[in-house]
Amino acid sequence: MKKLSFKKGFTLIELLVVVAIIGILASVVLASLNSARTKGSDAAIKAAVSGARAQAELFYDTPQSYAGVCAIAVGTINAQLLNAGQKLVSNFAAVNIAIGTAYAWSATGATAAAVTCHENGTAWAAIASLKSPVAANGGWCVDSTGASKESTALAINAVVCP
Repeated sequence: MKKLSFKKGFTLIELLVVVAIIGILASVVLASLNSARTKGSDAAIKAAVSGARAQAELFYDTPQSYAGVCAIAVGTINAQLLNAGQKLVSNFAAVNIAIGTAYAWSATGATAAAVTCHENGTAWAAIASLKSPVAANGGWCVDSTGASKESTALAINAVVCP
């Protein structure tokens, strides 16, 4: 009887090549995933700030004024702006929403004016920083005139998106 002797398995070189290929593919996927996360955060910020418009109109119905729409109170747009700020950084607090001050961009919510809200009795405007804006230092701005767009500034007490 003849004895058959076949070596089964892979050589060390073959295994190293496969591991290297898997590593390269994994790094490409992880790089793409990071940009997708940033784009997802920006979309969530835009949605949260845009949702403030509907809440502001509900607020306006009762007193027929926008005075106080930015304040920390039930029925104001502060909750939507807080939500947008928390998309920048998870520990963003309601007190970090700058009311009546100039907008200052921050992709991490580090500045007090990364989310800004201005109001007077007849109009309001709010802006929140984007993590990856199209224009440098851009944020998503909405106002009582119906504007909803990326902007790089919102001057002190301005109630219309530039």
